[in-house]
Amino acid sequence: MSKLEFSAEIEKLAEEAERECKPYFEEIDKVAFHNSKKVLEAFLENGVAYQDFQEVNGYAFFDEARDKIEKVFAETLGAEDALVRAQIMSGTNAIWLTLSGLLHPGDTMIAISGTPYDPLQEIMGTRGDSPLSLMRNGVKYEEIALVNDDFDYEKIEARLRKGDVTLVEIQRSCGYTLRRGTTIAQMEKVCSLIKSIDENIIIMCDNCYGELVEEKEPTEVGVDIMAGSLMHNLGGGVATSGGYVAGKAHLIEQVADRLTSPGMGKYLGANYNQNIKFLKGLFVAPHTVANALKVAAFTSYMLEKMGVKEVVPKYSEKRSDIIQRFNFESEEAQVLFCSTLQSVSPVDSLYESVPCEMPGYPHNEIMSAGCFAQGSTIELTCDGPVVEPYTVFMQGGLTYETGKLSIMAALSKLNLI
Repeated sequence: MSKLEFSAEIEKLAEEAERECKPYFEEIDKVAFHNSKKVLEAFLENGVAYQDFQEVNGYAFFDEARDKIEKVFAETLGAEDALVRAQIMSGTNAIWLTLSGLLHPGDTMIAISGTPYDPLQEIMGTRGDSPLSLMRNGVKYEEIALVNDDFDYEKIEARLRKGDVTLVEIQRSCGYTLRRGTTIAQMEKVCSLIKSIDENIIIMCDNCYGELVEEKEPTEVGVDIMAGSLMHNLGGGVATSGGYVAGKAHLIEQVADRLTSPGMGKYLGANYNQNIKFLKGLFVAPHTVANALKVAAFTSYMLEKMGVKEVVPKYSEKRSDIIQRFNFESEEAQVLFCSTLQSVSPVDSLYESVPCEMPGYPHNEIMSAGCFAQGSTIELTCDGPVVEPYTVFMQGGLTYETGKLSIMAALSKLNLI
């Protein structure tokens, strides 16, 4: 029996979902066209050539192709410079690299998006006991919570006017909460406020899951430096490793020194035959991100009509990241959805998703990740802590068509209608 069998009710609802989502799909395509133009212009401006795909190993001093890749990424992201390396292993790694490169004993950092996502809490030192956490090494850490999915501008202004703030951190995506992603318009407003108080404060953005979702990036509206993974949006589902940091050139220089060593900076570090994957991934990324957004909107409509509570964002809402969140009424339903999605994944469909411990997370996690690149969340994946309210955080979809098929299969199993 085929795993891709759907109930008649799900097939009917899927047809309805596509009709109702069509105007929102058209808006997604407009953004993808705009961002595709930015990417193509960056390729043309920097003269990407076939020889740039060749492997350079060892120390990779004077690797012109690596330098060109970083210029292409920087121009696409509206940044002065970028660090794009296979040695950056994840989004969390890119964020740690950035924060630890820019913050020193006695500095003060404020997270203005509230409590960061779970693994970042160990980086800060608010959870866990790592001797390398920022707080254990003399960095002062504060938080200001969001209000109704927006910044608390009054509290931010009051705190900054007291002085002694080195860096302000913004988390663009929801993390493990039910809030909506922070929009570029919201970031532009808060950046303007911060710089009007003290232009020397570094504004850093955790840009994971948000790249190419809107027509502008954080570095185009006042953010000084941002970081993310090539296993998310910018890798386009082609890159099989790597991460990036992009922003002001003098800040990138400091982060590069942290990655390699002081004085070596960007001059050191081979990409080990990843150049073509980085470039091809970026080239297709606007379209891949559009597919992921369409899968998310389709899923949102289906779940709303099936009576699932706490579906965020709604299918008709503007999005600033690719994450779709929804709650189930029981652990069994949460696990069933994730395990069914795993069973119709193109890779590792023979394995069953079960709750288990995961490094960096305080609770057992359930995860569906049948990916061509392990853990690649621009591919269709979902996960969540197995505790009330039994939330699933879903993202990705290399193609809209296969994403739609997988969601229909998972929802048919749930039998909610």
